[in-house]
Amino acid sequence: MPRRSATMLASTLLLIALFCVALLVPAPYAEMSPGPTYNTLGDQNGKAVIVINGQKTYPTTGNLNMTTVEVSSADYQPNLISALAGWFDSSMAIVPHDTLYPQGQTEQQAQQQNAEEFSSSQDSARTAALTQLGYKVEAEVVVAAVVEGSPSVGKLHAGDVIVAVDGTPVTDPNQVGALVTKHQPGQNVVFTVIPAQKSSDVTLTAAQRAAAEQKVTVTTVENTSTKKAMVGIQPDVEHTFPFDVQINLGDVGGPSAGLMFALGIIDKLQPTNLTGGKFVAGTGTIDDQGNVGPIGGISMKMIAARNAGAQYFMTPADNCAEAASATPSGLTLVKETNLNGALAALADIRSGDVSALPSCTSK
Repeated sequence: MPRRSATMLASTLLLIALFCVALLVPAPYAEMSPGPTYNTLGDQNGKAVIVINGQKTYPTTGNLNMTTVEVSSADYQPNLISALAGWFDSSMAIVPHDTLYPQGQTEQQAQQQNAEEFSSSQDSARTAALTQLGYKVEAEVVVAAVVEGSPSVGKLHAGDVIVAVDGTPVTDPNQVGALVTKHQPGQNVVFTVIPAQKSSDVTLTAAQRAAAEQKVTVTTVENTSTKKAMVGIQPDVEHTFPFDVQINLGDVGGPSAGLMFALGIIDKLQPTNLTGGKFVAGTGTIDDQGNVGPIGGISMKMIAARNAGAQYFMTPADNCAEAASATPSGLTLVKETNLNGALAALADIRSGDVSALPSCTSK
């Protein structure tokens, strides 16, 4: 065979081999794409997304849409060809796999974490919204989980309110661990708790809740990693509200809907129509004090919002630079740092005077 033909054949075979490798070998990336959006003022599957019982509500119009991102599963990794195609597709984002699933996190673990974050974001949204409107929101330290095989099994239960540890009143979850580790392994800790069955009854008076308190003694064991005393519970904060605020939205996870939930709750609880009939979408975490935090997948969420018909997009300040560099045509970004600012921006939007809206820049 002539040398030139042999060289061409070898090159062709090498290209074929490389192409096969590109098809067969998974790349360490994950895929993100625009997900559905949900109007927090509307219905989902025939039921209102936000349902308020025990307090007067007001009619709403327009949209306050939360946005989502579709992500590939933890056990999926695209091949090199798919990854390259995704990089050139503006409606898809290719990100390092560890960005979405750190430290080998499984699909089940990711779903559990997303569900917990979603639940927490709803709690913070209720707290921030009701506090903004002047309602009193109480906070309690609760048993969030009991570790299987720990000395607390059968003695403390998820949902129990921790009133005190060894007689010291508890107002912060971090106090619980600090008070327990004052003991040596093998010593007893006395918890004063309101059992979950009683603490969940919103009709109980303060006197009745106090009468429901019980003392529970748990013998500590040694934490094998820290060598300190432990009882095997995970304490957390749970808020009690003056009336019932339900958020009905399944198959959604993560913390990024907090801001839009808070705005939806406020819109329903006061007579002013926050949007003035306009289509507003957005994203952003929220804490109990109403501070707005950053989220992931901002570019995909903006596409989802614009595809749904949004005119304005509430954007966390920390995501502004990224968002401004890839804003879909026809979508106005509104920079947000807290709930007060978001309400002020909505006042400008419904008045039609948007010249003073806080904007995002790419710098």
